[in-house]
Amino acid sequence: MSRKRTNPHKPFMVFNTILFFAVLAICAIFLYLAYTFKRDAEKKENVYDGAYHIEIGHDFAGNDISIYLNDSLVLNRVMPDSTILLNVQRFAEEHVLIVVDNTTDKASPFNLNKDGGKVTVKKKEGEAIIEETPSRF
Repeated sequence: MSRKRTNPHKPFMVFNTILFFAVLAICAIFLYLAYTFKRDAEKKENVYDGAYHIEIGHDFAGNDISIYLNDSLVLNRVMPDSTILLNVQRFAEEHVLIVVDNTTDKASPFNLNKDGGKVTVKKKEGEAIIEETPSRF
């Protein structure tokens, strides 16, 4: 009489095969759901009304300064004897004007009005100061 030997690895291989198809089915469902839903269907573009009119006074004549609006460099030069006017459209919800003296690396930050307006930058006793006039909308 011949005895048939049972293969001890057969249940393990059947379990692995079922597990493989289950993982494959879950991945297929995930990919289906990921590609069928529309993401950012109504993505609105942020447009901000208003502008900043930045006037840099002749008090900075001969100084090497940089003007930043948030993290954007607006002006970097040695200032002439005249007044400089910069017009910048609003591009974020809130803005910070930073005046940096490049020779001493001294920074003077100023929070600006959310609606825009006229900003006058002057130098008084070695410090940068601003005068802000809100816009008239």
